[in-house]
Amino acid sequence: MEGLVSNVEICNLAFNGKFEQLKERVLSDKTQATKIDQDNRTAIHWACSAGYTDIVNFLLNFGVPVNDKDDAGWSPLHIAASAGRDEIVKALLGKGAQVNSVNQNGCTPLHYAASKNKHEIAVMLLEGGANPDAIDHLESTPLHRASAKGNLRMVQVLLQYKASANIQDAQGNTPLHLACDEERIDEAKLLVSHGASIFLENKKKKTPLQVAKGGLGALLKRLVEG
Repeated sequence: MEGLVSNVEICNLAFNGKFEQLKERVLSDKTQATKIDQDNRTAIHWACSAGYTDIVNFLLNFGVPVNDKDDAGWSPLHIAASAGRDEIVKALLGKGAQVNSVNQNGCTPLHYAASKNKHEIAVMLLEGGANPDAIDHLESTPLHRASAKGNLRMVQVLLQYKASANIQDAQGNTPLHLACDEERIDEAKLLVSHGASIFLENKKKKTPLQVAKGGLGALLKRLVEG
């Protein structure tokens, strides 16, 4: 079979979108629906990864647990959010997927939606009660990720849902430090207009103004001084 990702056949069927074969297996032996493989993943994890909405819906309607985690603490919602599967995220949330579930890195599904610039998914998660200020093991928030990567639309979405602009990560950096360091001009301006401080020092005693390159520091100063 092409695309062998698992030591469990039902998981490979899910990953390869073999819906009819999978359905046949599950209907003749319901234990197949929740069989775990070498990574503690079940068929629903793999269907979320590959983006097969029909298989996910079938498994959810069959009653498989929606919040089971794999060895790395990833739930189906983490996987679907990270892979950018809008329809699947919607289906999982509809079945009670835990929106603030954390994996072994301390990341929520929103951290991955923010990193990968998946706006529709971020909005669904936030509407479903995702914490915009969730911190991972590096104490970084979804807004830190979006600011560093220059995902302007994502920065807008997170700020709209009241993400805090001045949370500091493990290095003492705010999202504005990261935007300035990466020369993300539009993101930096937007953060400042939402109350991000240009004077907060990170652990190296540097403010966003001091890490800003080129004329960005002067531009932000003008914005603040109005």
